[in-house]
Amino acid sequence: MPAKGAHMSVPRALTVATSDSGGAAGIQADLKAFAAAGAYGMSALVALTAQSTTAVTAIHPLPPAFVVAQLDAVFDDIGVDAVKTGMLFSRELVETVADYLTTRDAPLVVDPVMVSSSGARLLEDDAIEVLVDRLLPRATVVTPNLAEAVVLAGREGSRRELAEAIHARGARAVIVTGGHGETAVDHLFDGERHVEIPVERHAVAATHGAGCTHSATLAALLARGLSLEESARGAAHAASEAVRHGLPELGAGDGPVDVLNLNGARP
Repeated sequence: MPAKGAHMSVPRALTVATSDSGGAAGIQADLKAFAAAGAYGMSALVALTAQSTTAVTAIHPLPPAFVVAQLDAVFDDIGVDAVKTGMLFSRELVETVADYLTTRDAPLVVDPVMVSSSGARLLEDDAIEVLVDRLLPRATVVTPNLAEAVVLAGREGSRRELAEAIHARGARAVIVTGGHGETAVDHLFDGERHVEIPVERHAVAATHGAGCTHSATLAALLARGLSLEESARGAAHAASEAVRHGLPELGAGDGPVDVLNLNGARP
C-alpha cells in the first residue's frame, strides 16, 4: 500500500453552514452535492435547525469557539481545496467565520443565505453588513439569488446591474443565480466579463435545497481545479438536474432536490 499522504486522490471541499434536519438544504445538501461533483466533503456547523419542507421551527446557534475548533480540526489534519459558506445566521457567527478564513488560503464560495424556501429568516438583519464588509472581500465568488442580490447591492436592478453593484462592494466575482425572476439565466460577472449561463427550468415542485446544491457544486468544481466559468456552468447544470430529479412526494411543502437521482439509481 502507498504511504498515507503519498498522493492526493480526491479534492477536498468544506462547507461552513447549518444543519437542516429535513435533509434538503444546508450541510446535508452540500455534502450530497460535493459527492456528486467528485469531491470529498467535510463540514463545520455554525448552527442547527429544526426544519421540514414547510417551516423552520427552531434555530440553535453553536458557540463561536466550537465553530473554530471544527475548522481547525479539518484544516490542520485533512486540508481543504475549496470552501463554501451557507447559512451563518448571526453577526457573531459571520465575524467568527470571516476572521478565520482570512488566515486560510483556499477558494471561497459565499452563498449569502438569508431566507428559507418556506419563508423563515435565516440571516439576522445586523449580520448583513458584516457579511458584506468582512466576508465578501475574501470570497472568490458570491452566489446570491435575485432577492439576495437586491439586498447585497442595496438597490433594485437587472442581474447585470446587481452583479456590478455587488462587485463594487468588494466581491471579486458574482453569480446572480437564475432560479427566480422571469428569465432563467445565471449571470456571472468577474469584474471584467459578463457571462450569461442559461438554466433549464423544470416544472417539478421540488426546489428545496437548489441554492445550496448550486453553491456546493461550484465549490467542489473549483476544488477540482476547474476555472470559475467552467465551475459556474457545471453548478448551473447540477442544480437544474437536481430539481428535475427532485422528490415532490417527500413532505407536505416544497420537496427536496435530488442531486444523486435516487429514483434513477434503483435497480
